[in-house]
Parts: sequence; structure tokens; C-alpha cells
Amino acid sequence: LDDTACNLASANLVCFRREDGTFAVEEFAHAVRLWTIVLEISVLMAQYPAPRIAQLSHEYRTLGLGYANLGALLMSDGLGYDSDEGRATCAAVTAIMTGVAYATSAEMARELGAFPGFQPNRAAMLRVIRNHGRAAHGQASTYEQLSTLPVPLDAARCPDRRLVEAAMQAWDRALALGEQHGFRNAQVSVIAPTGTIGLVMDCDTTGIEPDFALVKFKKLAGGGYFKII
Repeated sequence: LDDTACNLASANLVCFRREDGTFAVEEFAHAVRLWTIVLEISVLMAQYPAPRIAQLSHEYRTLGLGYANLGALLMSDGLGYDSDEGRATCAAVTAIMTGVAYATSAEMARELGAFPGFQPNRAAMLRVIRNHGRAAHGQASTYEQLSTLPVPLDAARCPDRRLVEAAMQAWDRALALGEQHGFRNAQVSVIAPTGTIGLVMDCDTTGIEPDFALVKFKKLAGGGYFKII
């Protein structure tokens, strides 16, 4: 939203890859729940650069949960970044993250109330949630009031069926809870570049980008550089 802030947090996806190559879906969903709550708290604690940004950030309570190291996750699974299987995996993980975050936001709305701007936007926001749910279920049509149709989750191309099931369940739950309680946050997720913090998080690839080389050199602000292999 214009003139709002989204306090950022990113999860290192490789941390949720088990030794047998499977993705820890339950642990990832748990981390998403915790960090959605943390970011909701951060709306109150953050300092904002302008009065209008502060006002609208409290009225809409926008969050910026995301992830990094997708490229490394796909490489570890032997999936090409520009492949149908890679895109389906990315879609499923993203759907789980945002669906679980919205469901958690609805739970917080049940306890604390919806964000102040929810009621004037209730019909539009629930329509957005329904459209997301249709995409998670892989529907190619029946979207509401969209001039450009989204690319739905391609379940047949996703190597891990558990990711697909979790994505669909997350959005079903987000819609059901949102219809009952509204949402605490107008926005819950955003994919940030995670450049420098990606290094601190021990990521091999930043944001959702692929690795552009097996050996890289990073210049340092204070001079010099270091090698990343």
C-alpha cells in the first residue's frame, strides 16, 4: 500500500530441508506463525520516517514476511531454477507461507480485532483471499474481478505432494478464519532482496534469485572483498 511500511523478516528455506531431501512443512508453517506474530508486534515498536507512513502503517498493519535461499533449495533438490518443477515448488512454498500468515493474522484479529481499515475493505479483501485460494487449488478460471489471471499452482509438476496439500489447506483455513474474524493485517508477505542479511543468515542465494556463479566475489564497503564458494 502507498505510504505504508512493511517490517521485514526472511526465513532461510534451506534450514527446512531435511537430510533425506524432504521439506519440513510443519516446521516451516510453525516458523511462519511465530514470525507473523513477531512482525505484528513490530508494527507498534517500529519508528517511521513520516507521520503519514506511521498513521497508515497502524491503520493497515502491513507486514513483510518472506524467505531467502530458494535458489540453493532448488539446487539441493536437483531442480532447475527455470523449470516447471522449480516454479511449482516455489509456488507451493510461497502459498504455504502467505496462507499460514493470513490464517495467523485472522487468529490475532479474533483476539485483538481486525486492522482499522478492514471493515471498509472487507468485501474486496475477502475477494483477494478467495482468488489466492483458487490459485493454490490450481484453478485456471473462476477468478473474481481480475483482468489479468494469475498463474495457478501446478500440482502435477510439484515433486512434493505434501507441499501442495499444505498450500491448499493453508488458504482454506485463511479464508474460513478471515470470514469469521477479519484480519489483523492488510498485507502479510513480501519477497525482499535479502542481499546483505542473506550473508548473515548463511544463505547461498539471496531472495528468490538463482545462484549466478559457483564462485563469487563480494566487494566490502570498507574496501577489499571476500570469496563465496
